[in-house]
Amino acid sequence: MARGREAGVRALVVSDLHSNAEALRAVLNHVRRKKFDTVICLGDFVGYGAQPNQVLDTMRTLRGRKIYIRGNHDRVASGLDDANGFNHAAKAAALWTRDHLSPINRRFLRDLVVGPTLAGGVLICHGSPYDEDEYVFNVHHAAQVLALYEAPFILFGHTHLPAVFSIDGERAVKGFAVRGEATVRLEPNERYLINPGSVGQPRDRNPSSACIIFDSDKRTVQFFRVEYDVGRAQASILKAGLPDVLAQRLRYGT
Repeated sequence: MARGREAGVRALVVSDLHSNAEALRAVLNHVRRKKFDTVICLGDFVGYGAQPNQVLDTMRTLRGRKIYIRGNHDRVASGLDDANGFNHAAKAAALWTRDHLSPINRRFLRDLVVGPTLAGGVLICHGSPYDEDEYVFNVHHAAQVLALYEAPFILFGHTHLPAVFSIDGERAVKGFAVRGEATVRLEPNERYLINPGSVGQPRDRNPSSACIIFDSDKRTVQFFRVEYDVGRAQASILKAGLPDVLAQRLRYGT
């Protein structure tokens, strides 16, 4: 590598774990033989599910380089904000999580970096670089982000939907949802906005967990879908007394 050139990123990128330890365990097992040097989490370690401490213990103790940022559920569950903007089920889960976090995991959530943050030329955020609560769903939203930020790659979460948006030298923006597993090659003359989907609560009608391995030097994104024991995750939610809808939606990926 040439002197003075910033090192690239080859990372496992996960987002929206949402206290689903069954899903996280399956994802980490699936990628254990894959090549990456960094683990990036785009926020929302907790919320919705009933296994916050298991998820946080796992993520805190992973070996190697880690780049983690805060999500909106992390902010609320750690007590840094109220849950007034959440729907009934999300609020119930956030307040339940707040009451059940271990002291070390509460501190971990409270100390998470607020995005955006920059690593190896990659901009990392939860919702959008200017608002961790904003949903970037379509080309119109993506165009606003790509017009404001010149980073060659922006990784974001929050929507729970795997997707790739891009802008070319003529300022034309396009995008597509990623269905199932795929390897996407990133053009050298374009900038990208990439969502890995959700580990803990997929919402694209595919219940399998979603994650990516992103390589900024090779300009590739590998999208993975990983089956996990949905029944066990559902049982933990129901046993905790959380709203039934939080368990049922896992079965259908909605």
